[in-house]
Amino acid sequence: MDAGVIEAGERPKGRELFGHPRGLYVLAGTELWDRISFHGMQALLTLYMVGQLFTPGHVEKIVGFRGFSAGVQAVFGHLTPQGLATQIFGLYVGLVYFTPAFGGWLGDRVLGRNRAVTLGALLMTAGHFCMAFDQSFLLALAFLIFGAGIFRGNLVPQVGELYPPDDRRRAVAFQLYASMINLGAFIAPLVTGALGAAFGWHVGFAFAGFGMLVGLIVYVAGQGELIPRLPRGPAAARVPLTAKERRIVWRLLALVPVASLFWIAQSQVWNTYNLWVRDHIELQVGSFTVPVPWLQALDGLSPFICLPPMLMFWRWQAARGREPTEFVKVAIGCFIFAAATLWLGAAGLVTDAHGRTPLIWAVAFHLGSNLGWLYFTPTMTALYSRAAPRSVNATMIGVYNLAVFLGSTISGRMGSLYETLSASAFWGLHAGLVALGGAIMLAIGLRFSGAFHVEPAAEDALAAAAV
Repeated sequence: MDAGVIEAGERPKGRELFGHPRGLYVLAGTELWDRISFHGMQALLTLYMVGQLFTPGHVEKIVGFRGFSAGVQAVFGHLTPQGLATQIFGLYVGLVYFTPAFGGWLGDRVLGRNRAVTLGALLMTAGHFCMAFDQSFLLALAFLIFGAGIFRGNLVPQVGELYPPDDRRRAVAFQLYASMINLGAFIAPLVTGALGAAFGWHVGFAFAGFGMLVGLIVYVAGQGELIPRLPRGPAAARVPLTAKERRIVWRLLALVPVASLFWIAQSQVWNTYNLWVRDHIELQVGSFTVPVPWLQALDGLSPFICLPPMLMFWRWQAARGREPTEFVKVAIGCFIFAAATLWLGAAGLVTDAHGRTPLIWAVAFHLGSNLGWLYFTPTMTALYSRAAPRSVNATMIGVYNLAVFLGSTISGRMGSLYETLSASAFWGLHAGLVALGGAIMLAIGLRFSGAFHVEPAAEDALAAAAV
């Protein structure tokens, strides 16, 4: 604990609920509403841009859009309205994962954690409400990107601050926190998808704004259960890296572009995938039409279904001394995700009289892809957390988010290929990139894993999914 950083000097005593500090439930509740707002908006964004915002009569209303569109196309080349929509989505998601590094610095050095979370939540609330109007679309994205960076860069670290470094409850705490992320990702598309279908896109976005506002209220009301953390200022002492530690940092940096190959395909699940479902999946169940965003809810539900049997399998492997290392687990995750993506490409082999694939095909994809996600994502975060030198540990976890930024940005550009390639070729290309990432990770693990000083992954690595 840094002297002068924790305002009260010690953690709250005697205020626990179910064996954990009450502050954990404040932070988990705040994160739940953040994810309800984020995933609710994300589930609608590409469909909204393609189906309404970029059509005549709407696109002319967006303030500053002509210059923004010209700038994007100057970087990524000519884009159709649909291609521009997928690229904007990719940039948005990528920057949401890029800005927490700045947000964490702002909380550490300028505002303090608590004020930074409040500011981030206010910006995100304003951004969601701005999405309710065509004119303020670009302003909404700016508010959401910077708000998410400030908010997430300072909320997650507060979970760890509730526990002493050697407290065995920390792993369980992060698992509980991560479960709120998945629960929010399950609830949000169901609600916003239903609201968007029944009352229009803007009502769905407004719900996301109210969700973020509820999250802010939960956080502010629970301030007494948290640890006020003051900014350290620029003069805070830093421990210089040794030559050995610098080599590890460079090796972790080299993994970023490899990890981004996974995120190119993963990011597409919330982007062009929605358009593919709209065009190829039979959404009619009796007299009811399933809203496209409802399938996104499976990305929140599937981890709950896949996690228990996976933990049992890992325990079985560990008991026999056969549990894979981090690199092997990451490679397995890539290969499973690649197979699930190929499954999408093969959907055209099973169609009805109207040329549409049964809904169960998409359900099977979400179960398979999330199994790969559970192998890959938490394990990569755990690898960075374990291997990075202590003095730059949080920074290097933030650096790993660059893989999400790169993958999302590239996936946005690749989304334009959906208009020119067949569905099988489009998803086959993404599957190939993920499989390539898995092959590289496997080669690194077999040849160079010792250079990262990585121990075999423990099952509680899944808790790192909350970071």
